[in-house]
Amino acid sequence: MPTARIGVIGGSGLYEMEGLSDIQEVRLDTPFGPPSDAVTIGSLEGERVAFLPRHGRGHRLAPSELPSRANIYALKSLGVEHIISVSACGSMREDIAPLDVVIPDQVFDRTKGIRPATFFGDGLVVHISFADPFCPELSGVLHQAAQTVGAHVHRGGTLVVMEGPQFSTRAESRIYRQWGVDIIGMTALPEAKLAREAEICYATLAMVTDYDVWHTTEEPVTAEMVVRNLQKNVQTAQRIIRAAIGRIGAARPCPCALALQDALITQKPAIPAARRERLDLIIGKYLR
Repeated sequence: MPTARIGVIGGSGLYEMEGLSDIQEVRLDTPFGPPSDAVTIGSLEGERVAFLPRHGRGHRLAPSELPSRANIYALKSLGVEHIISVSACGSMREDIAPLDVVIPDQVFDRTKGIRPATFFGDGLVVHISFADPFCPELSGVLHQAAQTVGAHVHRGGTLVVMEGPQFSTRAESRIYRQWGVDIIGMTALPEAKLAREAEICYATLAMVTDYDVWHTTEEPVTAEMVVRNLQKNVQTAQRIIRAAIGRIGAARPCPCALALQDALITQKPAIPAARRERLDLIIGKYLR
């Protein structure tokens, strides 16, 4: 089984970048079913990097259909310790313009409970800390990399995650602005929660495509608008990823690496054997 220390979840075009070599494609299965698609692993800046197309090649999966547990588990099984998430978002602020990059530090959940958001349950109770949902160390690396390549980047901010697949109504968009959120998207959750449960550092490159529908002097967001600006954003994301890879150190001083240390509530003898076996990759070191 090939391995990679760094994972990238985003569009299928992200791995089509200059400098990626020794490429191989890996098809995986997990206790939670197959991931969105095959994982492409290649060498970049001296590191093995695993690329997973979030929506599958050809963009076949809607946000609510994403097999996020399988995606995170698959990357964990390859040895991934850092995940760079690349996703489209809408801006809720005048000063965050289309084609800007945002590296959020907070998230607000407006999904509707239909997305499986934990690896646990069914006899195993786990409560992770999620006060700071994005890894501060990895977020800092992405910010430095974005500045290095000349991207117009904003560090920090709150990302509200909606269910979709429809875009917001004008009323929803206005209310989100009153709440003080900065950007809006559909995919960071439950990914960020699952990555924390898997003790993987996770940070988001939010690529701004539009002003949502609150902006009275801009046309309402459409799929065509998002796709058009995404094509431009992919090149920026590729440059940031290339610049970030060499800055991600082996040491992990952040809390992400030990997120489960004090989070398992169920007493060890009470954990069902089937749960122990199914989740050994994630919790095994705390049960042995």
